[in-house]
Amino acid sequence: MSLSDPDHELVVAELGREPTAAEAALFENLWSEHCAYRSSRPLLSAFDSEGDQVVVGPGDDAAVLALPEPDAADTPAPERDADDYGDQYVTFGVESHNHPSFVDPFDGAATGVGGIVRDTMSMGAYPIALLDSLYFGGFDRERSRYLFEGVVEGISHYGNCIGVPTVGGSVAFHGGYEGNPLVNVACVGLTNDERLVTATAQEPGNKLVLVGNGTGRDGLGGASFASEDLAEDAETEDRPAVQVGDPYAEKRLIECNEALVDEDLIVSARDLGAAGLGGASSELVAKGGLGARIDLDRVHQREPNMNPMEILLAESQERMCYEVAPDDVERVEDLAERFDLGCSVIGEVTDGNYVCEFAGDGSDADDSESEVVVDVDAEYLADGAPMNDLPSEAPARPDRDLPDPAPALDEAVESVLAAPSTASKRWVYRQYDHEVGTRTALKPGDDAAIMAIRETAGDGEDDSAGVGLALSSGANPNWTATAPYEGARAVALENATNLAAKGAVPLAAVDCLNGGNPEKPDVYGGFEGIVDGLADACADLGTPVVGGNVSLYNDSVEGPIPPTPTLALIGTKRGYDAPPAALDADRAADSELLLVGAGGEALGGSEYLAQVGGSDRFPSLPDGSGDADGELGDGEGLGDLVASLAAVARHESTLAAHDVSDGGLAVALAEMVTDDAGADVRLPDRVAAFEETPGRLVVQTTDPDAVADLAGETPVLRLGDVTTDGTLSLGVGEESVALGADAIRDHRGVIDRELA
Repeated sequence: MSLSDPDHELVVAELGREPTAAEAALFENLWSEHCAYRSSRPLLSAFDSEGDQVVVGPGDDAAVLALPEPDAADTPAPERDADDYGDQYVTFGVESHNHPSFVDPFDGAATGVGGIVRDTMSMGAYPIALLDSLYFGGFDRERSRYLFEGVVEGISHYGNCIGVPTVGGSVAFHGGYEGNPLVNVACVGLTNDERLVTATAQEPGNKLVLVGNGTGRDGLGGASFASEDLAEDAETEDRPAVQVGDPYAEKRLIECNEALVDEDLIVSARDLGAAGLGGASSELVAKGGLGARIDLDRVHQREPNMNPMEILLAESQERMCYEVAPDDVERVEDLAERFDLGCSVIGEVTDGNYVCEFAGDGSDADDSESEVVVDVDAEYLADGAPMNDLPSEAPARPDRDLPDPAPALDEAVESVLAAPSTASKRWVYRQYDHEVGTRTALKPGDDAAIMAIRETAGDGEDDSAGVGLALSSGANPNWTATAPYEGARAVALENATNLAAKGAVPLAAVDCLNGGNPEKPDVYGGFEGIVDGLADACADLGTPVVGGNVSLYNDSVEGPIPPTPTLALIGTKRGYDAPPAALDADRAADSELLLVGAGGEALGGSEYLAQVGGSDRFPSLPDGSGDADGELGDGEGLGDLVASLAAVARHESTLAAHDVSDGGLAVALAEMVTDDAGADVRLPDRVAAFEETPGRLVVQTTDPDAVADLAGETPVLRLGDVTTDGTLSLGVGEESVALGADAIRDHRGVIDRELA
């Protein structure tokens, strides 16, 4: 680790002296891209983070949101009043563990789960759900499969052991991730006003208490490692920068944290993640405009002869830093002992500088042999990094150059169904315990997961009076590689449509913005595009972006990743029931199959073009804002569109609802077919069959007129009939293809089959 020359000059000017080795290492990590967002923070002001539902917004370990009362849960958030929200809160956060998951896929992914769960705990919340969005190189590459299997195993092992269900997410395969996979994990927690904790230190004289596993040498320099391009020898040379997780210790820490919150023993809290103890403790006091005095010899350690830099920067897992009133310290120690966790009173909050002392011989800081190894202003350390002003180049727009002649329809449909990005992800989610905690009302494999939040119901009320919490996360690299701005807008609309398909309306979002080396103008231009596109679409949806994570320098010898704006979206609905995605054979005779929403009349970014070749502009979003050249307008109406789709899904006549996304209508229809229920559909051309414009639902209904009324200005098209032969009969222009349920399962089962 080394501090760059320009940063070294700034630090020397601020301190009036040369930094110590420990100070230089702290500045190098806390001023890294990973911690300080030096290249991305200038762009993040584009996001709107305010709303009556936002209790704690960006800047803390996780956002905190007030849930609406059940009677208001179906009402779009912009139409609610402050009085519509109760005292039941959820926390929401997301983080990346990209570089560690390349070096060590199992531990890298596992500790990513552990970190976002501790972010949840530090807000006084109990974790209730996880979402993971994963991106890998081509599925046909041995290296990609190795990473894929290791990451999924790491997530399932850690999440299953700590008893937090993984209920949703996404998996995409794209050649741009060949040398740098992405692992983005989101977590939802449950708390209320009385239990809420923040990461802002409150009072000089309060003690700083470290609870959890002993500090070792794993994860040293993890923050700086995450702020560099991956080198060819990263798997061996950077292995010490990857943390090693212990989920059973995390489970004990979760329960200990609950006990501490129950007894109101925590004044403020921060989990130990990037930059370890030095990062957590300095950021905690900096947020309160305070300082600290820390005795590094008091930190409980699991390895001998650790030096100050190692103690401060090791990213050993399963550790929390608490601010505790002096009179409560003994009780905190008792509870830590009950849960078989280490506990150290490492110092106290002050109104001066951030000071760390070290003797190295087991002495206390009061001993005259102790040496001051850090003495800096906490706010300057945590927030003083200068921002980067980087050049950018706008990406070029693709021309329409469709394959001519086009492949036969049956070949095209089968290749898109069998593409790993559109294929069934059952192999992934069957490894996750998605029902632990008994809140999962709608399991993985549908458009969105639904968690039952029963605490909103009053005493004696039926569970159905509670709020259903709908969750969706992901991004589509084909979209954002084709058109970063337009693709990111589509990512936001797609996640909102996932919620709407289950009858929910958006409450808030968090994002994980992944990009390559920002010092390359074309890469930074693409990153700017996804930030602006996501921000504009979320504003159009009336959905505040309340937190997130930025991961840059996802660049390797294979080249930069596609700009990847993972969005995790949370929504609400009254009750926990939702229309299935599967067609209903019993009501086939008295129902119709409708498409609610308009297409964008282009194939850019589609899986169809990824399979057969060619290029096209990205489709216009379905709110009518696109012109004939594909130029997007201001997007007004996205919120109304999603609200109308959700109303259609909730209507009593709706028997099935499924969004149109990866693979287009051809894949959406195939996913709805069962052994008993099929569909007979006619479409005018290949664009209609394979374009991936979001904001559309395929709906089986017994009352088409009611659907048209609820849709309002949103177009409604009759697709065809529901049949009882378990076959998708799809006509496109003058061609047709028929696929039975078994054949569809066979094509979509490529991941299950190859990894069995």
